[in-house]
Amino acid sequence: MGKTCFLFPGQGSQIVGMGKDFYEQFTIAKNTYKIAEEILGFNLADISFQGPEQRLKQTQYTQPALYVHSYIIARLLEERGVKGDAAAGHSLGEFSALAYGDAFSFEEGLELVKGRAQLMQEAGDKNPGSMAAIIGLEAEEVMTICIDSQDEGVVQPANYNSPQQVVISGTKEGVAKAMELAQAKGARKVIELVVSGAFHSPLMISVVENFGNMLEKTRIQLGTIPVYANVTANPVTTSQEIRSLLHDQLTHPVRWVETIQNMVRDGVERFVEVGAGKVLSGLVKRINREVNIVQCGSVEALNAF
Repeated sequence: MGKTCFLFPGQGSQIVGMGKDFYEQFTIAKNTYKIAEEILGFNLADISFQGPEQRLKQTQYTQPALYVHSYIIARLLEERGVKGDAAAGHSLGEFSALAYGDAFSFEEGLELVKGRAQLMQEAGDKNPGSMAAIIGLEAEEVMTICIDSQDEGVVQPANYNSPQQVVISGTKEGVAKAMELAQAKGARKVIELVVSGAFHSPLMISVVENFGNMLEKTRIQLGTIPVYANVTANPVTTSQEIRSLLHDQLTHPVRWVETIQNMVRDGVERFVEVGAGKVLSGLVKRINREVNIVQCGSVEALNAF
């Protein structure tokens, strides 16, 4: 039988109420949310379970909420004998993947996520940008569109999500121009995203130095399973490479298509989306229809394993 890979979702997958069913039924969930509250300084369980949605959407809350939720589910899957032979995460999800792979502890990872989320929230507040999904054009076409829009402002690919979906990021003017050109080029859909900042773009440059300092102070080791990095789409090979790639991830695109393709190349046949939403399941299906993909974001789904 082929390998199983755990995939961890990123920002945009959050749902008000996520984690509540685990909290009510499993001691590990209660204890994990208690530890999270001590580290974060706010009641993450209350925000995750009750919202309101507008608050949960704020980067400083979204990222810790997704990280904690995914981590709990991964450990509960392990208790049932379901383990990932490899892991990857989309943007913020990369931290969940590394924690699952024991590159750092849950607590150390949450400290990083807390700092990253706060810095990204501040960067978005000080230097507002925009992001948009371009659907129905090849990646090369989207890159050309971004280059042709540079006279209006900064804009670049942020997420290579599927062969026909690329998310772009940059200044509001740059993204608006690229959206206009994409529509003129015949894109099937052009959707401006509701985000608090221009993630994975040069507009996050103000975050880089401070987050780099956090990474240098964190104990990081090469984990127990291959973890595929967003920046390279390949497994990390050293602890210093993990630091470097988490640092670069802030301003570089997420190469999700290549990540899934490389995992299949390396023998992965089953993907388990560990956490809220079904975003990654949908993307995997668009990248490779031959692999098996299942989603585990609720107690009901957990009990099906």
